[in-house]
Amino acid sequence: MPGGCSRLCPGFVPAWPWLRGVVGLDPRTACLVRQPTGPVRPQDGGDTVSKRNIFVIGLSDANLRTLETVPDAVQYRFLPLLTLDELQVGEVSVPDLLEKAQYVLDAFDGTIDAIVGYWDFPVSTLVPLLAERYGTRSTSLESIVKCEHKYWSRLEQEKAVKEHPRFGRVDLSASDPRPPEGMSFPMWLKPALSYSSELAFGVKNQEEFGAAVAEIRDGISRVGRPFDHILDQLDLPPEMEGVGGQVCLAEESLTGIQVAVEGYVHNGEVTVYGVLDSINYPDSSSFLRHQYPSTLPAPVVQRLHDVSQRVIKQIGMDSATFSIEYFYDPGADALNLLEINPRHSQSHAELFEYVDGVPNHHHMISLALDKDPGVTRSAGPYRVAAKWYYRWFADGVVHGVPDQEAVRRIEREIPGVRVDMVPEEGQRLSRMPEQDSYSFEVAHIFTGGDSEEEMREKFDRCVASLHLAFDGIPPAGQDSTTA
Repeated sequence: MPGGCSRLCPGFVPAWPWLRGVVGLDPRTACLVRQPTGPVRPQDGGDTVSKRNIFVIGLSDANLRTLETVPDAVQYRFLPLLTLDELQVGEVSVPDLLEKAQYVLDAFDGTIDAIVGYWDFPVSTLVPLLAERYGTRSTSLESIVKCEHKYWSRLEQEKAVKEHPRFGRVDLSASDPRPPEGMSFPMWLKPALSYSSELAFGVKNQEEFGAAVAEIRDGISRVGRPFDHILDQLDLPPEMEGVGGQVCLAEESLTGIQVAVEGYVHNGEVTVYGVLDSINYPDSSSFLRHQYPSTLPAPVVQRLHDVSQRVIKQIGMDSATFSIEYFYDPGADALNLLEINPRHSQSHAELFEYVDGVPNHHHMISLALDKDPGVTRSAGPYRVAAKWYYRWFADGVVHGVPDQEAVRRIEREIPGVRVDMVPEEGQRLSRMPEQDSYSFEVAHIFTGGDSEEEMREKFDRCVASLHLAFDGIPPAGQDSTTA
């Protein structure tokens, strides 16, 4: 646990005298949670009630700020469980993470009302494992893995919908690896599981194919080996026997407009609450921004709803949020499913809050407490919102990273803006976790406005105000990386 927990959660106390026996846990910075005392009165009046204790795996400061804005937040106490470094840096050990989490939960002197998370593996799989142990609400582990294992997910999609690309497995052990039979270039190669498009490569010929296979082969074990541990917990169908977590998938390249569909499942009923457009940097596969709501025609949006509902029912999710990415080709009027994420996107939380008045974290919290979140639309202060990815497309050491006070000053000067810095001062970009294969995220900039033009103007002002520099390269905002 981070040493700063006491700043975030008044119920936390240092626990170092008791944690010396926990594998990998630093007793100097760990903490336990005492049962909070005293009741709380709901925002809308009514009887006095006790706060619900909600443990959030990988809770960050930025997401805590957003969680504190969900409806009835005064009734909840958000408690951190495991740090982002423990969850994302290096090769993770699922058994060790479970042991650390269980130690803190077992020592908690209060009710454990919910255990939630909004990150990919291993957080996505830890939630159902811990939910089963502590009696909290969650979708099944199998439904999570059916989404996250890219090959298994494609097999399930085939059973429910036709809107998906051609795909096949690639033999990483072959001395002369070749594309799957029936597939041609260009295509994408990706591991069965990865962090934020890590080790995902677009290839146009056999030479690029071989280079990508070599790189995937060298790096796949970091996530694939821990994923094997999760697969061992399941009764796998015949088509998945022997596949494992260290498998490489080839998929035909898709073109068109990239969109994301967010929704949830409650008591078997699938509800879509939002469709967003995803816009890339020019001539790049890296995101420039996610924009809500989508600008696609209503009939296309309805098709996205229908396909999403069918595939999620096939997967068998319940009591969970989801985010599905698609490509829509307007010329061919073709829809293709890119991937299914068994959680909502924490990247979109502010977007829904800006436009609908409620962050999408609300759906996760409500479902974990066995409540139907419902759908709120157009109750926020802005007509449109976007999350922008300020990226650098070369490695380097970043300088001039603003502190929190400077960031808050920018947010005050530009209404409808929130800025989250990614690197630390003096950090080499290539050492940051969870980056795609072609660029480095240096800031996430959230904007709300009444038009796309207004949002772009706010983004450009933010980038110029950050004054970042990279190994002596001219300050950002003065080159093409700002798009």
